[in-house]
Amino acid sequence: MTTSSNAPTTGDAAPLTYFVDGMDCASCVQKVEQMVGRLPGTAEVKTSFSKQTLRLELDETQTPRTVLEKNLKALGYTPSLLETAQSAQSRAASDHHDHSEHAGHDHTDHGGHDHAGHVHEVLPAGTPWYRGKQGKLVITSGVLLALAWGFGFIEPGLSVYGYIAATVLGVWPLAKQAYASARLGDPFSINMLVSLAAVGAVLIGQAAEGAVVVFFFAIGELLEGVAAGRARAGIQALSALAPKTALLMENGVAREVPADTLQVGQTVQVRPGGRVPADGTILSGTSSLDDSPVTGESMPVSKTVGDPVFAGSINTDGVLSIQVDREASDNTIARIIHLVEEAEGSKAATARFIDRFSRYYTPGVVLVSALVALVPPLVFGAEWSPWLYKGITLLLIGCPCALVLSVPAAITSGISAGTRRGLLIKGGAALEAIGTVKTVAFDKTGTLTAGKPRVTDVLGVGASENEVLRLAAAVEAGSSHPLAQAITKEAAKAKVTVPASQDAKAIAGKGVSASVEGRELFISSPQHAASTLNVAADLQNKLTALEEAGKTAVVLHSEGEVLGVLAIRDEPRADAREAIARLRGMGVNTVMLTGDNARTGRAIASGLGLEVQSELLPEDKLRLISEMKRQGGVAMVGDGINDAPALAQADVGIAMGGGTDVALETADAALLRERVGDVADLVQLSRDTMTNIKWNIAFALGLKAIFLVTTLLGYTNLWMAILADTGATAIVTANALRLLGWKGGSAQRASGPSGLPASRGV
Repeated sequence: MTTSSNAPTTGDAAPLTYFVDGMDCASCVQKVEQMVGRLPGTAEVKTSFSKQTLRLELDETQTPRTVLEKNLKALGYTPSLLETAQSAQSRAASDHHDHSEHAGHDHTDHGGHDHAGHVHEVLPAGTPWYRGKQGKLVITSGVLLALAWGFGFIEPGLSVYGYIAATVLGVWPLAKQAYASARLGDPFSINMLVSLAAVGAVLIGQAAEGAVVVFFFAIGELLEGVAAGRARAGIQALSALAPKTALLMENGVAREVPADTLQVGQTVQVRPGGRVPADGTILSGTSSLDDSPVTGESMPVSKTVGDPVFAGSINTDGVLSIQVDREASDNTIARIIHLVEEAEGSKAATARFIDRFSRYYTPGVVLVSALVALVPPLVFGAEWSPWLYKGITLLLIGCPCALVLSVPAAITSGISAGTRRGLLIKGGAALEAIGTVKTVAFDKTGTLTAGKPRVTDVLGVGASENEVLRLAAAVEAGSSHPLAQAITKEAAKAKVTVPASQDAKAIAGKGVSASVEGRELFISSPQHAASTLNVAADLQNKLTALEEAGKTAVVLHSEGEVLGVLAIRDEPRADAREAIARLRGMGVNTVMLTGDNARTGRAIASGLGLEVQSELLPEDKLRLISEMKRQGGVAMVGDGINDAPALAQADVGIAMGGGTDVALETADAALLRERVGDVADLVQLSRDTMTNIKWNIAFALGLKAIFLVTTLLGYTNLWMAILADTGATAIVTANALRLLGWKGGSAQRASGPSGLPASRGV
């Protein structure tokens, strides 16, 4: 995300959202952001190349929107003002954009685009590369080059004109874009360097090499366009996951309706082989659902009454009746798309460094090239032609294409790979930080454990066991906490009549209270209960025995009397122990932070093989995280509901379960599959992505250094320089795209380090 302004905005600033046709890669976004950032009165600039949108606040008393739109068109883009966010989403998700309904739109064919950053295009899926504008340019330039080369055997004089024609054909759009870029404040664009080099080659009698320069550059841009399309395809495909229609149940009859018209509370039917049309809860039926399109879960998951389902999941066998819980604009798929859009704007520290570096690097290249071309002839009396040639060659060597693409291409691929496996990451900054953490702190309930505790023991003290269960269920009625749900489910199972309660409230880290049948009752931790009333020694011994067995004990009591005890057990997740071992093997310390009692905490932690800090209040968790941060980066993993403060306090917050509002808003990453092993996968994905970036940067700069020396020594020429630049761009992009094949879990471990085929406070 880039937020910029040349002048403070006033109260007259209004939010605007544009669909920007052609802004479909990270480099495109960078050009637009730089241009918009130079305009007075702009703020909160947010761009998305996967959705091709530009959002900003614009004070039109300083910069009218017509000026903004004119500048976008000068860069070669076609902006369309979108009235609502919903129309922006639907239009960005469409494969073919019909903008005729928008006033002020330039009605031209934008199957391709020519703009100041690049001359590539991202073609619709299934379209051959040679059908696009850039593909046609490459073919035409290639044909002219071949004809000129052929004429060289017949009449050498004619071949020169063929080379000049090929150069003009290729350099004309580059020169136009370079001029537009310079006029808008970026005189040292890549297009400017290539244009100067190609024209300079013609002027010094090297028309053939000038033609080859623009031809290879056009090929490089074509390859980049193809790569950009591949990187975006996975994200764009998400919008097509949810079905367009749904079977709405009305009076027992199924009626087909558009899926985007479904309202919360309605009931839909999903038949075998159909896709779930909305996020919801199963009302009747049992079936296996293939969640892989949404969560990346490879195996179908058996679900029944009461279980949540995702829009886009495939129903494999039984007929299901599902209550709609979220509208289409707010379902899991829409949230993932929004998250990825936000992720594109959050740059990694490495990417920000490269951006700053390139601002000085490219002008430096122009200066060095000018010195090489002018100093030897002017100062030492050397011949002009060889040194002009070397200066032009250095212009091409200095093109920062590969360097600029090295980071965003890898970050985009890494985020896309994670998204397809249920690992949602909020941007490059979070992706880079995850791999550097020294400690991962876990919440217990719902994170290390499955979050489905069950009541194992009910002890009556001042009341019978049934009475204890009846009153406890009343106190916990309406709570979404896993322990509360365990108690209410046990009461329903025992078929006890639960009375109504009033004035229910939570006491952070201690318990809950409510008024039931005219008296105030409490459900507290044993420690809190012991601090407020007398707990008999024999009861204390029973509590201790329950806790040492790894159970969570809670005490039901009034202001002066213990009524009973309930013991609840929440089993660790099946993959938790292996995941903790993986993190330790990666050199990452692990610790469990829980509000549960010390005995229960130790029982769970010892079985999983990690350290534990127990009996913590929410403020204690924040304090411990702050202390751990002094020793290095800290990631906090919680359920995204009652761990929001700790998630925010940590360097990286990871929410277990990405469907909740808090998970997406507070955390830096979310795990849709709710597997502890996905935390280790996140760390590995981050490290693999950063390794990929380091190799890309080293290769891009190393190759330029080699060609710099060989050019000054006279061993390399113009076409070799542009071939090296184009080759470096293609190799760097291809290397970044390898991350799209990244696999986590056992497949990742088997293939080696590249990852590629080879609160209650409890």
